[in-house]
Amino acid sequence: MNYGDPSSSRGRAQSPGPNGDPGSPHGNGWSSAPEGGASARASVPPRGSASDGRASAGGAASVPRSGAAGSASVGRAGAGRASVPVSPAPGGASGRAGAGRASVPVSPAPGGPAGRASVGSAAVGSAGRAGVGSAAVGGRAAVARAGVPGMAGGGPGGPGGPNGPGRGGRGKDPAAAARAKKRRRINILIAGFAVFIMLAGIGVVGFTYYSTNVILPEDTTPPLASTIYAGDGKQIIAKVGAENRTFVAIKDIPQWVQDAVAAAEDRNFYRHSGVDYKGIGRAAWNNLTGGDKQGASTITQQYARNAYDNLKQDTYARKVKEAILASKLNDKYDKPTIMQHYLNVIYFGRGAYGIEAAAQTYFGKPTKNLTVAEAAVLAALIKQPEPSATHKGYDPAINQAAALDRWNYVIGGMITEGWLDAPGKPAHPTEYPTKTLKKPSAKGVGVDFGVNTPYGNVINYVAQEMREKNLCTDNDAEVTDDKPLCSQALSKGGYRITTTIDTKVQRAALEAAQRATKGSELDGQPKNLMAAVVSIDPKTGGVRAYYGGDNGTGTDYAGKNYDNGIVSGGHSPGSSFKIYTLAAALKAGKSLESRWKGKAFTPEGTKFKVSNAGFDDPSCHNSCTLEVSTLKSLNVPFYYVTQEIGPDKVVEMARNAGVTMMWQTDTDPAKPHDLTKEDPKDLAPSPFFHVVGYGQYPITVLDHANGVATFANGGKYIKAHFVKLVEKQEQQTGRWRKLGGEQVKPVQRIDEDIVRDVTSVLEKYPAAVNRRLADGRKAAEKTGTWEQKPGTTENGDAWMIGYTPQLATAVWVGNVKNRLPIKTKGGAKISGAGMPGAIFQRFMNDALKSKDKLDFPEAAHVGDPESGNGEAPPPTAPPVPPGCPDPMNPFCPPVNGGGNDNGGNTGPTNPFDPRPRGGGGGGILPTTPPRQTY
Repeated sequence: MNYGDPSSSRGRAQSPGPNGDPGSPHGNGWSSAPEGGASARASVPPRGSASDGRASAGGAASVPRSGAAGSASVGRAGAGRASVPVSPAPGGASGRAGAGRASVPVSPAPGGPAGRASVGSAAVGSAGRAGVGSAAVGGRAAVARAGVPGMAGGGPGGPGGPNGPGRGGRGKDPAAAARAKKRRRINILIAGFAVFIMLAGIGVVGFTYYSTNVILPEDTTPPLASTIYAGDGKQIIAKVGAENRTFVAIKDIPQWVQDAVAAAEDRNFYRHSGVDYKGIGRAAWNNLTGGDKQGASTITQQYARNAYDNLKQDTYARKVKEAILASKLNDKYDKPTIMQHYLNVIYFGRGAYGIEAAAQTYFGKPTKNLTVAEAAVLAALIKQPEPSATHKGYDPAINQAAALDRWNYVIGGMITEGWLDAPGKPAHPTEYPTKTLKKPSAKGVGVDFGVNTPYGNVINYVAQEMREKNLCTDNDAEVTDDKPLCSQALSKGGYRITTTIDTKVQRAALEAAQRATKGSELDGQPKNLMAAVVSIDPKTGGVRAYYGGDNGTGTDYAGKNYDNGIVSGGHSPGSSFKIYTLAAALKAGKSLESRWKGKAFTPEGTKFKVSNAGFDDPSCHNSCTLEVSTLKSLNVPFYYVTQEIGPDKVVEMARNAGVTMMWQTDTDPAKPHDLTKEDPKDLAPSPFFHVVGYGQYPITVLDHANGVATFANGGKYIKAHFVKLVEKQEQQTGRWRKLGGEQVKPVQRIDEDIVRDVTSVLEKYPAAVNRRLADGRKAAEKTGTWEQKPGTTENGDAWMIGYTPQLATAVWVGNVKNRLPIKTKGGAKISGAGMPGAIFQRFMNDALKSKDKLDFPEAAHVGDPESGNGEAPPPTAPPVPPGCPDPMNPFCPPVNGGGNDNGGNTGPTNPFDPRPRGGGGGGILPTTPPRQTY
């Protein structure tokens, strides 16, 4: 090839004129590329020896060495202009390559002319050569070689000359050749290693793809919280779950919600195949080099990572598995289905998992009601919903400015993608939705709310009834989709459970009995006092209100408590238990008019005296009818009744009414007996002695309310329950499927005529204790009191029970922990007609407001009036006490004693137990003032 030929592809360099290139019309010091030449300029640094690097399109190939010693070799440049400046030795000229546009400007030596290389090779000066590589555009450009004069040690044979040691020279430099050879070896090794990694990666991916059994969404279910509703099926009273998540089907997720999420996380979601290969590459490189872990996955990959436990770690292997799963998901499902799975898995902060929980947590509404602006807020959260060490996250309550910027980013993306402001699409919002945005809950995240409230005890009963309804199992071998482990049913099952609770009635219970409620009956009272209220609909058995404490994880004062195999929770019912004794007596053929001895006595074979709250001789003496004995809460007649009919008959009647458990009190701790499993004949007279007739042995408030409800329902028993409906959602369709529900099966356990007679006595009680209900509403009531400890006149338990045809209620007042005397802040003893009566009266008035006022059936007058052990009535009427016009009125003050509201009667649990036991009941307090005054 002739380097001196101007038409050659390797032309000689010419020295420029005063205004640039001689003969060039441009006068800019640069020659124009000949027609068809390359348009790439290779940039060569001004110092150091030449390297043989390559420059990519538009990039620069760095040549670390220039004309000071030897020649500079410039690598290949791609499309674009790669400028290759080469600094010559003093006195040299600057050259520029023509053809191929590999321009090599060379700074001239002082006083020397500025050279320019045209096509071919031209020597400018006498020393050194600069070898310039080709610049290719789709191929290899011509090479221009420029000799640079004035190099140190100049001359053709010098270091900078054509025969010198420089790479561009014609001579040979052993050291440079060795370095070049070493570089070539390193490059070959790197290239080989890269190829190996690529081939290995392809092999791993291929093997994993075809050999791994990937679990798809229909085979795995993220933990779903169970939502518990009030009886109306609308108001949420509690939520339980390992994660606050509620499944929502894609049909209930507006399109703008889906688009907002795509705009925030994956704008190519509707176009790509589900995999971000660049992300995989970044993760692989960073795993090899120890750099930061990389994200930026697609929505499909993010779903895979969040849905599958084995994809939680952040490694290259995880990225590969994630991509495989994402690819399979993309093959199997359409985009809406993938979006549905994603939106039900992803975390949005504030304890909300999934879009439905997020919509409720941040805006208090279901997903289907979200606006475009609200959807963008939630979509903006996904990137980082909570603060970290390096960023505050995008919760607007924590990082308002960043949240707004991210929101604008989402809205902008939706506009760019044509998801807003386009035909058939919504207009873009102009304001951040601060008005509808909720503040974070002061109580923390949105899962497990209600547990730390009085509804927490309701949750406990719901879980128990799930087991009773066979909707869950304790046997791993029996687990199915519809029957999970009972220990995980509520926390992971995603149930929708409608309870029997009436929030209006529940609120009335809290306002009357909860200390934390301002103005309640316990507000401002001594700290040792505790109250419990249970109210039941007699017609269905559904519990309408339940207050057993302020926390579902603490002691339930209205029900049973289980601690290391020990069951506790009962309270001695005192005279309120006499409703069962009275019913048992009527069933045994006794009548309300039968007469019984009322004077205190010591039973044969025992060492204790049975008394009437300290009164040895009541006004009726030894001729007390069952009606008067009930109304005056006399213990002696009821002891005789129990002795005659048998204590097992009293226990049996209590069981038939709804009492499921009783505790014997001669053990420490008290021993429970399950009345549903044990025969009353085996329980009485031992351990339940004749004193069972007036309420020594503890029962729960719930059981007592259930028993009262049976009387309110004409003797028809319906088990008290909390669950009205259980539903589970089908994840593919979003449809809720009924699994179980309320089963009302009344059983006539007590003869209706017996109930009518008992009610006829109890409906006279409200007037006697000044606890009438409002507006003349009729109610049947009974009080009860039990001593604080044996041998004392202090009270430890106080009760008021009662019912109307629509509602049956039991109220208890006692101690929080240690069994202390129960007294008001003024120091007065609390009896059944006192604080419990005030709670009952207030609660029933509020709960029954606007309900119809119904009457009770008339008495049936069953039994034999001559069946008692009492004496015939005296032939003449007794003298009329002052202030009592009717000497036969059982509520007139007794001459020699009367009721036993404060306890004081003693008696052992069996005739051979010398330890005294207290007795007592809610006796008549005719001077008791209206509610809230004790």
